[in-house]
Amino acid sequence: MADDTENNQTNETGEQAETQPVETQSSDGSGLPHWLWGQKPWDAFKTFAILFSFALNLTLVIILLAVAGLIIPIVNDIVEPIVEGLNDSFVEMSEATIEQDITIDTTMPISFTLPLEQSTVVVLTEDVPLSVPARFVLPGGGGEINGQVSIVMPAGLPLPVAMSMEVPVNQTIPVQMQVPVEIPLAETELGGPFFKLRALFGPLNDMLKNLPSTNEEVGERVKQAVIEPPDG
Repeated sequence: MADDTENNQTNETGEQAETQPVETQSSDGSGLPHWLWGQKPWDAFKTFAILFSFALNLTLVIILLAVAGLIIPIVNDIVEPIVEGLNDSFVEMSEATIEQDITIDTTMPISFTLPLEQSTVVVLTEDVPLSVPARFVLPGGGGEINGQVSIVMPAGLPLPVAMSMEVPVNQTIPVQMQVPVEIPLAETELGGPFFKLRALFGPLNDMLKNLPSTNEEVGERVKQAVIEPPDG
């Protein structure tokens, strides 16, 4: 029995001695810590990628916070006023109206026939002698006498006259006038480019207005993004 006990102890000691070098070789075979290596190359790569990504993001956040104090004044004092001014100008130009008085000074040829039908009164400017045949009937069956009647219409005598005629008109007349013109700019060829510029600078202007204007506001937004992440 004593010999068997000694043999069992010897065997257990030998197994432990054989097992311990195997564990040491599997954990340190790559020269990396066991928590990083994990006995699999893919696990080691994923662990390294996570650590590298975290370090890179942390570095970028630190750099962003460091340069925010320089970028914010440039955005507030230079970029935002320029973009806002351009956007307002394009909006006003797309809604503008061209108002102008155009001077016309030219001649226009006309050719037509003017029908004239009306009654009027004319005045004789000189004596007008008239001689017309006449027939006189004697009363009581005395017969008829054919003769000639001569009269003189004096100057200044008004005479009613009915006129019916066509008057040809061929003339060149002068044309001088001021013509007011009102043209919406959006209805011209410039309307399309102005609307495209509005669509370009409008969202950019809104984005700049939504940016933080102070370092304190940057810190608050970062704090809210870290502490209170959006749902979903």
